[in-house]
Amino acid sequence: MSAPTPKSTPAFYHHLGKLFYAVAAIDKEVRDEEFSKLQQCVRDFWLDLDDTVDVFGEDAAYLIEIVFEGVEAFETDPEEMYQAYMDYMKTHQQLFTTKVRNRILETAAAIAQSFAGLNKSELILLTQLKMDMERLDF
Repeated sequence: MSAPTPKSTPAFYHHLGKLFYAVAAIDKEVRDEEFSKLQQCVRDFWLDLDDTVDVFGEDAAYLIEIVFEGVEAFETDPEEMYQAYMDYMKTHQQLFTTKVRNRILETAAAIAQSFAGLNKSELILLTQLKMDMERLDF
């Protein structure tokens, strides 16, 4: 059996939703501009990644938006969301190709910059994300 790919796991997109929520919420407020930017990034970067579908037959990349909106309702701590994403990434490293990691960084940066540029907490989180991704054994 071949190694899993993002195509084989909707959970991959679920965890991306957690990460991107963490980026938006790290400064204690998620703004409409950040969600709009996420939606644009899903269209631009994630829909064409593969042809995985969810249980409703929709492109699984839309799970990124669904999770982002869903976790906001629970006022989940952004640092916990980030850690959940990192735990998933560490145990599923084969899913995070260079192409995927670059898309993740591009999406996270676009969300962070979508409202009045980068603030200190967003800059720290983006730097941490880049370092954590580089530190993993790929």
